[in-house]
Amino acid sequence: MSSFWKDKKVLVTGAYGFLGTHLCAKLETLGVNLETHKSDQFDLRNYNHVIDLFNCYDDIDIIFNLAANVGGIGYNQAHPYSLYFDNATINLNVIDQAIKNGVKKFVQLGTVCAYPKFTPVPFDERTLWDGYPEETNAPYGLAKRNSLVQLQAARKEFGFNGIYILPTNLYGPHDHFEPERSHVIPALIKKFIDAKEQGLPEVEIWGNGNASRDFLYVEDAVEGLVMAAEKYDNFEPVNLGSGHEIRIGVIAQIIKELCGYEGKLVYNSSKPDGQPRRQLRVWKAREFGWFPIVSLKDGLRRTIDWYLETRKLY
Repeated sequence: MSSFWKDKKVLVTGAYGFLGTHLCAKLETLGVNLETHKSDQFDLRNYNHVIDLFNCYDDIDIIFNLAANVGGIGYNQAHPYSLYFDNATINLNVIDQAIKNGVKKFVQLGTVCAYPKFTPVPFDERTLWDGYPEETNAPYGLAKRNSLVQLQAARKEFGFNGIYILPTNLYGPHDHFEPERSHVIPALIKKFIDAKEQGLPEVEIWGNGNASRDFLYVEDAVEGLVMAAEKYDNFEPVNLGSGHEIRIGVIAQIIKELCGYEGKLVYNSSKPDGQPRRQLRVWKAREFGWFPIVSLKDGLRRTIDWYLETRKLY
């Protein structure tokens, strides 16, 4: 355990979300003075609520800003304005108050959706501004990209130590399995479990199965965030990913086998694939000692087991 964390006062926004749940569990093991809030206490889209939040938790050393309105492709298609407005406003408000309240370190969560649609693979942080994001994810991705501009401007004008971490597609326990909000891995897990138990002969997969993704287990992402907060102080964004890409058709087959489903996969090419390819270059994160340790199959098994134990919630 690093002495860096002992008695640090840390605020996590989005603490009760998927990633926040895992991050808070990790921070508690590090001996921090952890502060969290719920959205019904402080609506971070409301600037006065953000002021009130900082009045409650003064002298904060480090903020992890994970709060976001987020969902899968279907959710992005249905709510483009809300995704842009909510995320842009949350980040503007929280970063501004962090600057005004003298927060010593600010860790902003970015998104792989901020990358241009046709980014050369593997995605290098230097290509982040080389084009427009994939259309179904663009409002969310651009809102997150805005926060990088804000942090870099604050560093230049005020010497504010804000860093920007770009995780790839995360998965693991506590993810969103609700059909209207879920990303690809939890969506597939739920489909295969339901189909197996209901004796369905086939499962529909959105798209043609050829799009690729770089999947990262959530606890590996948490380790990256914690190490970056401790060791990284640069203005340039940092990728967190597995460094490998896998086609949706392949990941669907793996999840199907792990769930014990024996039916047929049917691809619906009328549904969007999202970004054609995703794989992150992760050399910057290697510089401060981070690398993922959970294999894809092991992470999927853990996620499936957790879902089977808790699925009454879904």
